[in-house]
Amino acid sequence: MARSTTRSSKQSRNTGAPIGGGHHIPSYVLLAICVVYFLFPVWWLVVAATKTNSGLFVGSGGPMWFDKTFNLWENIKELSTYEGGIYWRWLFNSFLYAFVGGFGATAVSVMAGYGFAKFKFKGRKTYFNIVLGSLMIPTTALAIPTFMLMSQFGMNDTVWAVLLPSLLSPFGVYLMRVYCMDSLPDEMLEAARVDGAGELRTFFQVSLPIMTPAITTVFLLSVVACWNNFFLPSVVLSNTKLFPITVGLTQWQQRSNMGAGAEQIWNLVTSGAFVSVIPLVIAFLFLQRYWVGGLTAGSVKA
Repeated sequence: MARSTTRSSKQSRNTGAPIGGGHHIPSYVLLAICVVYFLFPVWWLVVAATKTNSGLFVGSGGPMWFDKTFNLWENIKELSTYEGGIYWRWLFNSFLYAFVGGFGATAVSVMAGYGFAKFKFKGRKTYFNIVLGSLMIPTTALAIPTFMLMSQFGMNDTVWAVLLPSLLSPFGVYLMRVYCMDSLPDEMLEAARVDGAGELRTFFQVSLPIMTPAITTVFLLSVVACWNNFFLPSVVLSNTKLFPITVGLTQWQQRSNMGAGAEQIWNLVTSGAFVSVIPLVIAFLFLQRYWVGGLTAGSVKA
């Protein structure tokens, strides 16, 4: 019996097929369908960014394949000259809003979540319930009140009208609180305090390294949220030089939608959207190793 089992296991290793692998075929099929579904618009964007205006509508390759004329580099060159190269100004603004706002939102979320999880103070549950309640309010509903508040301080049509609201991330606070409660043992913090470490030293040298995976997650989510922010900048900004890439490309799209008498710049919209996606992909790939590498950092056995 043992020899037959050994022989069957060797045969399965030689063929490369795991025992009972047929049970996973439906799961693999479902995953493959999901991958195709999510990559479908990305593939269309890559293909569309290489076409001319005419190629987008009457190209020989169809909507999902490359045209005979590969126009990506010409489109990027035209992005640099159209309206004085304002596209790159929009891209820089998006970098500013996303990374400054994302860093600030992450810092606030880390400190607030750590405080809610590891400090006892009067009204802690009430304040945290208010944070949870704010998760139920859609961000679009806050755009007009934010506009009125910023107008009272004279901040409308400035970068602060976009940056300051981006510093508040209720979901980030919630995520950091849950992570701190599960991954930061109170015994470890008490041991640091007994050894003479103050609260700041305990936070930066003991707690912060353990919180790395959660911090990276909150930072990624905050950066993506700020980068994709559209409604708030479109409300509080009127100076085109302060627009992020989302608002600027939307204006170009609306201009192309106005009819045959308007200027058709669909090739700039598609190529501009393609270029704007690349920084987010690079940021995710760069930060992913910190995300995965810190999952077991600081683990202790209680």
